[in-house]
Amino acid sequence: MPQIEFVLSTIDRTEQRKVAVENVVIAGWAGRDAEAVQAHIDELAELGVTPPPSVPCFYPVGAELVTVGAAVDCLGSASSGEVEYFIYVDTDDAWWVGIGSDHTDREVEAYSVGVSKQVCPKPIAPELWRYSEIRETWDDLILRSWIREGDGESLYQEGSIASLLHPEDTVRAYEGLGGRMTPGTLMFGGTIPVLGGIRPAREFRMEIFDPARDRRITHGYTARWLAS
Repeated sequence: MPQIEFVLSTIDRTEQRKVAVENVVIAGWAGRDAEAVQAHIDELAELGVTPPPSVPCFYPVGAELVTVGAAVDCLGSASSGEVEYFIYVDTDDAWWVGIGSDHTDREVEAYSVGVSKQVCPKPIAPELWRYSEIRETWDDLILRSWIREGDGESLYQEGSIASLLHPEDTVRAYEGLGGRMTPGTLMFGGTIPVLGGIRPAREFRMEIFDPARDRRITHGYTARWLAS
């Protein structure tokens, strides 16, 4: 199983530690606002993506896809990232919060969402926050991402995490379908709409901002598009 070295940050200390990632699950269509969820479904439908049979949906992917590297390899030039928070379950059942990119091949997504989730690496930031310390101010968190276009960087996503299902509700939905949040599980919690439409980008930068404590987790990576 993959071992990933994280900085585990709490209010009063930090610890650097390797943790095992045994299972990775991606929650899709996990918004709180039904109209916003439908807007995202419509956004993807314009790219030929079949609407989901129910919401939220959950897609298991290989644990080896998760990486803290600054570069990932993707076949072809039709992939793009999207910022998401994730929950990691530690060996003592404690939850930790981080951010990652559900990097997805949009051409593959048009014929199979599940396959599209599996064919691209999932870059994540190498830092985690203890969930219990931010549970009461969860809805104040902000997600953002940027892509490089031409000679500059463009804001690609920005919005409150409150637009997504609360993580405890997402986990309940997952467990209601028979899933288990066992230690070593990492679950992506859904994304927010993009600005200007979904489009491929080689360079992607993302952050989660905690205004209550004036801190953020950031990470960036480059997608190397391999000839197909």
